[in-house]
Parts: sequence; structure tokens; C-alpha cells
Amino acid sequence: MDEKQAQVPLSELSLSGPSDRSDRARLPVRGDLAHVRLAGRYFVPHYVLPLSHRVSAPGAMLLAAGSDSAAVLGALEDGTVFEVLDITGGWAWGQVGADGLVGYCAMTMLAPV
Repeated sequence: MDEKQAQVPLSELSLSGPSDRSDRARLPVRGDLAHVRLAGRYFVPHYVLPLSHRVSAPGAMLLAAGSDSAAVLGALEDGTVFEVLDITGGWAWGQVGADGLVGYCAMTMLAPV
């Protein structure tokens, strides 16, 4: 192979579109669903309109997974808005407020707004 054949045209290697600089800890998207505001930016099977809840019990924690033994991402103060995107097995997956951290909170700590 000569040197000319080994060269790859730059047009085949160019990047197109904006790069994703989103803060993943604040990005409400999983492999199976995402917040409806992310439609068109992320491809998932389902887009969800969140249901607003408020933290209604002291000691509420935002966790990395729906399990009491999961890593703690932060404490949630009484009255904090939590946008619920999915509920499974007594755990809500969602986002703190409109642009806060994303994680899991026990449903027993939340009340609908």
C-alpha cells in the first residue's frame, strides 16, 4: 500500500453537531426513559412528563439507586420539590427541582403537590 492509499479523507473523520457538555449528575435520562424536555436530544423508548412531589418527611435522602444501601448523593430538606419520572418498588426516580441532581428517593418521603 502506498502512502496515498493510507491517507483517510478528513471529511470522513469530521464531527458534526454540538458536543454534549451536560452535567450527567443533573441529566434526567436513563436507557429506558428521559424527561420530556430532552426529546430530540436523547433517544430513549419513553419520554416522561414529571409529577411534582414535595419532600414531606425529615431525613429524606437522594440515592444513586433504589435501595437503602445505595450511595447517598445528598440530603433533601423538608418541602424540597422532587420531580418524579418513574416509580418502581417504592422508589421514585427523578430530579430535585427543575435542574438539580438526579437520583432515587423513597416514596414514603414524598407527597404529591
